[in-house]
Amino acid sequence: MKRKKGWLPVFLLPAVALFLLIYAVPLVIVFVSSLFDYRLTGDSMTFIGLQNYTQMFSDATFRQACGHTIVWILIHCIIHVSIGVILALVLYKKPRGWKFVRTAYMIPNIISNAAMGMIFLNIFNPQYGVVNSILKVVGLESLTHNWLMDTTTAFPSVTMTWLLFAGYTTTLVLAEALTIDDSVLEAARVDGATSFQTDMFVVLPLLREIIGTTMVMAATYMLQMFDLIYITTKGGPGSATMNLPLMLYSVYKNENNYGYSNAIGVCIVIAGVVCMTLINKAMRVNEEDY
Repeated sequence: MKRKKGWLPVFLLPAVALFLLIYAVPLVIVFVSSLFDYRLTGDSMTFIGLQNYTQMFSDATFRQACGHTIVWILIHCIIHVSIGVILALVLYKKPRGWKFVRTAYMIPNIISNAAMGMIFLNIFNPQYGVVNSILKVVGLESLTHNWLMDTTTAFPSVTMTWLLFAGYTTTLVLAEALTIDDSVLEAARVDGATSFQTDMFVVLPLLREIIGTTMVMAATYMLQMFDLIYITTKGGPGSATMNLPLMLYSVYKNENNYGYSNAIGVCIVIAGVVCMTLINKAMRVNEEDY
């Protein structure tokens, strides 16, 4: 047994080396370059320490983008995941047509974000979009306007584009629920538990780990969301729908400020680690709970 354990580092070495090459080394390069004033239009790099970070936290656009990102993470982790879990519990009862509903609700998740962005761009189109067309039909023409270009409606309109992505949570949670032993549910029924009590106090606790996993995935998804927002609003109007990935792109593309954009990138990485840690602690996703 000891002889076998002695070979473990050898077998792990290629995976560790690949991880360092693909993730760790580039991350170190990004952090180091964030300490420099490095613009793509210039030929020199000037060491400025943490000035990019102090500029970042004093930047009103960054604070707004950070706020939008946090709100979207909360909406995705709480509302969208909750919708997915509720739908999974309904489908878990295997009502008539449950397989069709499961498949239909999963369709938006297999369509690329770019395609979904184009779909919703047409849905909210001020001339021929579905939303304004419905308002005209029901006699509410006075409420029609350019939803994605109005500072008061752009943010909620973009938020609505992610409502259908709850299907991914539904699929994962339902797959886990279907593995629950029937004897566990039968024991709850013998003890006099109602269907609601069984779901709340038996099924949901057993699904806690997968729900925590989907919340981590949802937070990560929001932290790297770029293409859908870029296609629909490009972060506008103004910065009404700006998030951290879009700001990183804007600083890099429009200002050619490589150092500052990397500082934003480091912030996104830290935010991802913090989100994952908080969600795992809140859901207690670890083996000691089982």
